[in-house]
Amino acid sequence: MKYNAGQLPEEEIRVILRAADTIIASGGRTLLAKILKGSREKKVLALELDKCPSYGFFRSEKLENVIEKIDWMIDFDFLDTKYRGKLPMIVFTERGWKIESDQLTDELLHEWDEWLEHDRQTVDMNYLKDRNREMILLLLDKVSETGETKYIPYLKAWEEIDYKKVRARIREIISALESSEPINLESAEQRKVSIQDALQGEAPQDILLKCWECGERFTFRVGEQRFYKQKGFVYPKRCTDCRDKIRYGDFL
Repeated sequence: MKYNAGQLPEEEIRVILRAADTIIASGGRTLLAKILKGSREKKVLALELDKCPSYGFFRSEKLENVIEKIDWMIDFDFLDTKYRGKLPMIVFTERGWKIESDQLTDELLHEWDEWLEHDRQTVDMNYLKDRNREMILLLLDKVSETGETKYIPYLKAWEEIDYKKVRARIREIISALESSEPINLESAEQRKVSIQDALQGEAPQDILLKCWECGERFTFRVGEQRFYKQKGFVYPKRCTDCRDKIRYGDFL
C-alpha cells in the first residue's frame, strides 16, 4: 500500500513526529518504525524507546506499512534523512519541527499541570536547561498566554538555573502574571493557523535542474529524488546525456 497526498491523518502525522523526536539524528527509518510498531527488540528496550508516548501506536500494522508511512512523511517534507558516515539518520524538516515543538511544549505544560494537581510545588528545573532554545521560548509564551499564577513557583525555580536570555523572558512573564496584565492571544491564534498550514505538507514534485556541462534544463523526477535521498547522494549536476557522455565517452 502506498500513501499519497492527504492519506495520512493529522493524528498519525503527529504520532510519527513524536516518535521521531526520540531518535533525531541518532536512528533511521527502521528504528523509528519499530518504535511505532511497539517492538520488544533488545535495542529498543535498551534505549528505553518503549517509554515514548507514540510507542506501539501502529502495533496492529505490518512493519513495512509503518515504514511506508514514514516514507510518506519524508516525501511530504515533515521528516528528512541525513547521513552520519554511511548511516541515514532521521531529522526534522522545518515544517516537521514546527509541529513537533508545538505539541512537545503542550506536553511539557500538561506535565506541569499534573504536578500541580498532586501539589508538587518544588521541581528541579534542570531538565529544561540546554533544550532547544526556540522550543523553550515557545513554552514560555504558552505559559504567559494562560495567565495562570499557579505556574509562578516553577518559573522562579527555572529562572535560578537557566541562561541570561531565558532568565530575562521568565522575569517578564512572572511580572505579567503577578500584575494580571491583559493577555494578548493574537500570537496564539496566528500560531494555530501556522500549525494547521504546516500539517498540510507539500506533495513531492518533479523539479528542473540546470546541467553544469551543457547548460540545458533537465527534469529530476520524484522517484529519482527519493532514490538519491535514501542513498545520501547529492542531486546530479549534469543531465543524463552529459553523464552518459562522460561515462561512456570512449564509445560514443
